[in-house]
Amino acid sequence: MMHADSAIDPILEDGVPVAAERAAVGSVQRRKKRFGLRIVFAAVLSALLAGAFVQFALFAHTIATARVPSKANADAIVVLTGGHDRVSEAVRLLEEGRASRLLISGVHPGTTREQLAKVTASSMPLERNSVDLDRVALNTAGNAAETASWARKNGFSSLLLVTSAYHLPRAEAELSGALPSVELIAYPVFSKELKLDSWYREPATIRLLIREYVKYILARLRISVKGVS
Repeated sequence: MMHADSAIDPILEDGVPVAAERAAVGSVQRRKKRFGLRIVFAAVLSALLAGAFVQFALFAHTIATARVPSKANADAIVVLTGGHDRVSEAVRLLEEGRASRLLISGVHPGTTREQLAKVTASSMPLERNSVDLDRVALNTAGNAAETASWARKNGFSSLLLVTSAYHLPRAEAELSGALPSVELIAYPVFSKELKLDSWYREPATIRLLIREYVKYILARLRISVKGVS
């Protein structure tokens, strides 16, 4: 007869079931693996957020430090509506002889030339032989499409692009995509109400710049995809 202590139970090792020990070890390893993956995910997410913040800060800095060009002359001027300041500045540039023709893009269908001349305090009646009105465009992409058609029709090789400083990067991206062979001269317009110099201390300005940055990124992506296809 074999004594009970003369054989080792194959499922026991130091009194602990081997299968249970292995399961415990596997569970610990899986927890470590999940923890490691969470650390990697958190690191990647932090890096992406940091990169996005840096890119936004550079975008905001570019807008805040934008300056009007020293030589603002071109074949024609295009101004994108969105405020009286933009149109007034474009009309002033036309009156100064910076270009021979002006396109006001995105004009409301019910707005007349006389009304535009009045709100811009123009000394000239915005005559048809020097000022064209685009009443079709509803957004910046539409501005670019209508401007491209107008520039090709008139054979312009350079354009003075007038719009708000915060809107200029997206407008320039859209027009560059629609008119790759035309020289664009960016002309920023600064609103007195918008404090760009201290944008990082102004919640309203920060929100505006964030919205514009998102629109700018989406526009660049759309233009890139369109170019590839």
